[in-house]
Amino acid sequence: MTPDDIRAAFIEDLISIAPDIDPEILQDDEHIQDDLGLDSMDFLNLVSALHQRFGLPIPEADYPELATIARAVRYLGKAIAD
Repeated sequence: MTPDDIRAAFIEDLISIAPDIDPEILQDDEHIQDDLGLDSMDFLNLVSALHQRFGLPIPEADYPELATIARAVRYLGKAIAD
């Protein structure tokens, strides 16, 4: 998967959790919870969706790696490659 593919999948899962977010104006450095307003339950639902989509374990210690789109793409890309 390319970084663009991972980004598109991440945004798709994000929008499924928070449909009021406009994917056209998302910036890669926006904080998922602080800037976009996801609460902790929404964030856990996003983690679960990403786990199901990519088939990767995402331990709680790695949750900060999903804080922004850019960080999530790097983290998921590395996890897929390993």
